Amino acid sequence: MNLHFGFSYTGLVFLVMLFAPNFLWAKNKPENYDKYAKNENRILLAFERIGEISVTCLSLIFSDFNIQKSYRTIFLIIAFILMILYEIYWIRYFKSSKKMKDFYCSLLGIPVAGATLPVAAFVFLGIYGKNIFLLLSTIILGIGHIGIHINHLKEINET
Repeated sequence: MNLHFGFSYTGLVFLVMLFAPNFLWAKNKPENYDKYAKNENRILLAFERIGEISVTCLSLIFSDFNIQKSYRTIFLIIAFILMILYEIYWIRYFKSSKKMKDFYCSLLGIPVAGATLPVAAFVFLGIYGKNIFLLLSTIILGIGHIGIHINHLKEINET
């Protein structure tokens, strides 16, 4: 593993694709979201926050994520496709009635797509860049973020 410090424009693109819909979501939260958010597991929340910060930073500071001629480019393509699916998920949510079931729905059979798709994309980005730090950070993020979303989905299904 040979890591190269430097700005990653690819990481920036992924982060813009990740954060832009979330800024819009802040004004378009699902009905009763705060009721569910107050029940979030503190351990999962800590994993999510640590993962968010580390994935954000690491995505930007390694030039290994930038486009290179490599057999690993397939991993970058998969990561980008997953991010496109993530954008499609958001378009579908914003066009919905914005209920909790809309927010935690699956896409193409991928459960809790709003959480799963970006985590999977950053795993593939980490594989592409051969960056163990991004991979570990994304796993931490996934445990927290996907875990929280699955717990919310369970709560929704119980009501």
